[in-house]
Amino acid sequence: MNKAKNLKRNFFTITAFKKKLMDPRIFREIEHGKKLADVSQEAFWYWETSAGKKRWERRVQMLTSHITPEMLLLEVGCGSGYLTKVLQNLKATMIANDISLTLLKLAKENITENNIKFLSGNACNLGLRNSTLDSIIGSSVLHHLEINQALKEFYRVLKPGGSIYFTEPNMMNPQIAIQKNVPLIKKMAGDSPDETAFFRWQLKKNLKMCGFKNIEIKTFDFLHPNTPRPFIPLVTRLGECLESLPIISEIAGSLFIKALK
Repeated sequence: MNKAKNLKRNFFTITAFKKKLMDPRIFREIEHGKKLADVSQEAFWYWETSAGKKRWERRVQMLTSHITPEMLLLEVGCGSGYLTKVLQNLKATMIANDISLTLLKLAKENITENNIKFLSGNACNLGLRNSTLDSIIGSSVLHHLEINQALKEFYRVLKPGGSIYFTEPNMMNPQIAIQKNVPLIKKMAGDSPDETAFFRWQLKKNLKMCGFKNIEIKTFDFLHPNTPRPFIPLVTRLGECLESLPIISEIAGSLFIKALK
C-alpha cells in the first residue's frame, strides 16, 4: 500500500515538475488534446451533420486546390487526422504535425498511404531546416497558437514563393465572439483555455509584419452546421449572397487565409 502511495506521489511530483518546465500554454493544449481524443472530433466539431459535411467539403477545396504531387507540405495541427485522410490521396509528400502525441497516435491509425510523415511538437518551433516547404496548411489551428511566433516560424521554413493556406474562426461573427470571450460558454463549448478567433484586419497586419506578401483574407460561411437538411440548399444560396455584401460579409463564421513568402 505504501509503495503504491509513493508511486502515485512521485507521478504527480514529476507531472508538476514537467508543467513548471513547459510553457503553460503548451501544457494546456496537450491536456486539451487528451480530452479531444476521448470523443469523436468529427461529432465534436459537427463535421458529420448534413450541413457540416457540406461546410467541410468547401474547406477542403479551399485548402487543397493549389496542391500538386511534387510538393512538400506541412499540415499544422493535424489532430486525429480528419484532414490528413484527404491529403494522403493527393500524393504530395507531407508532414503532419500536432502538439498532442495522443492525437497523433489516432492520426496514424487513419493513414494508409506512405506519403505522410508525422512530427510531434510545437508548431512555433518545428525543428525543420530553413526554406524547406512548398506550402503549409491547416484547418482551425492558428487560433490555438501564439500567432506571431507561429507565423515567423512558418515564414522561416517555407521556400521563397512558398504559401500558407488556413481556415480560421472569425471574431466578427456574433456566435464566435460570445463563445471565445465568455468564459462559461467557452468552457461549455469544449474550447481550450487559450484559443481565440481572429479579426481579419489584425491578422493581415500580423502576416505583413512577419514578411508575407500577396495576402488574401476572405470571410465566408453562413451555413450553420445544425441547419436541417431540407433547408441546406436555401441557406447555402442565401449565404453566397451575404458573402458578396461588403458589410454583412464581415460577420461570416470563418476566414480563409492565404499568403506567399
